[in-house]
Order: sequence, then structure tokens, then C-alpha cells
Amino acid sequence: MAIIHRTTLTPTKLELLAAWLPSRPWYAGSGAPRPEKAGGFRLDDPKGEVGIEFMVITEVSAPGAAGYLVPMTYRGAPLDGAEDALIGTTEHGVLGRRWVYDGCQDPVLVAELLALIDGRVEAQEQSVSDAVDRDVTRSRTGAALTAEQPGLPLAEDSAHGTRIATADGPLLLHRVLTPAPEDAPVLPEGARGHVGGVWTLADGTRAHGLFVTLHTGTGQD
Repeated sequence: MAIIHRTTLTPTKLELLAAWLPSRPWYAGSGAPRPEKAGGFRLDDPKGEVGIEFMVITEVSAPGAAGYLVPMTYRGAPLDGAEDALIGTTEHGVLGRRWVYDGCQDPVLVAELLALIDGRVEAQEQSVSDAVDRDVTRSRTGAALTAEQPGLPLAEDSAHGTRIATADGPLLLHRVLTPAPEDAPVLPEGARGHVGGVWTLADGTRAHGLFVTLHTGTGQD
């Protein structure tokens, strides 16, 4: 169970993301980003060592984007071989220095994301300890998914999202989020699993859409 500490982060997560977002091919904003937290959820690391958060942000300099999905991991030491995935470092008021990574390239996040799709774990509330997030949906058809994923994930960014190669097929992270009509997300053709959730749009309304889809074959963005 992840424990949510009520403390300070210097710099904050949003300050780190403001510097990192312009480097992403899926980011459509302009000028200096001003990200705002709009939703998300957490997953637990079974070993209790890595913080795992899926944050949804809105960004005022990108009015055409309903939201962005930013999975992050928080570690107490650098992750070997993942220098390109480092978003930045921050000082945690309780835990000390934390290394913040793009979670798409962290093996702990990818393994727990597959476990969520498989139904072996439950999504947790973003800001409350030991509380299941009932707004997060998931599905999986066909055979059970592989519990272990070897090595660092192979993640490729595009203008629409991030593709992660896994032993069970490609995971597609919908970095630029689209609200589903009537809050009823429809899986794209070829998808055998998904994670969906809710977030708050810039105008204050609540949206529901797909966050992640698991595909057969090679998958497409």
C-alpha cells in the first residue's frame, strides 16, 4: 500500500512537468507551459520502493487538448539505463531526494499497469492512502497477461501517444486525451484490454475516456 505523505516537494511535480513537456512530440502547447492537475490515479509497487502515479493535466497554452496523460515514477535512487526518461529530481519533505521518471520507461510501472489490465491489482486514489479509485475502469480479453516483463521497457513517442512493447503485445498510452461521447469509451479495433478514467476539463466539467489500450500484433497509434 502506498502512503501519501502530506508534505512539500521542491520543485513541485507541475514545475518539473512545465520544463519537460515542450520536449515531447505529443505536446501541442506553445510558449511556457502552465500545467494544472486535472485527475489521475496511483498503483502500488509490491516491493514498496517505487511511487507510481498516472497524472492527468490540462494546459492553458494548448486549448485544443482536452488533457494529457503523464505516468510518472518516483524513486529514491537513479534507475540504471533510464537517463533519457528522467523528468527531473525533487526534494521530498519526508523521503528526501526523489528521481522522477517518465513511467513509460520504468519496468515497475509497466508491470503494474499490465497487472491492472489483467485484474490482478486495483487502481488507488491519487491523493488518499489505502483507497481504491472506483472511477478507473479496466478490461482484458483472452489469455492472462505475463506477470514479469524483462529489462527496461521499449517506449516510442509519437504525435498522439506512446507505444510500449511488451510480451503480451503493444501498450498504447493515449497521451492526448479525448472525452468519450456520453462517457462511454469504445475500444479501438484490435484492442484486447484497456484502462480508462475520469478527469476535469479546463471549463470544470468532468470527462471520461481511454487512458491506455493493449493491442494484439504490432498495434497502431
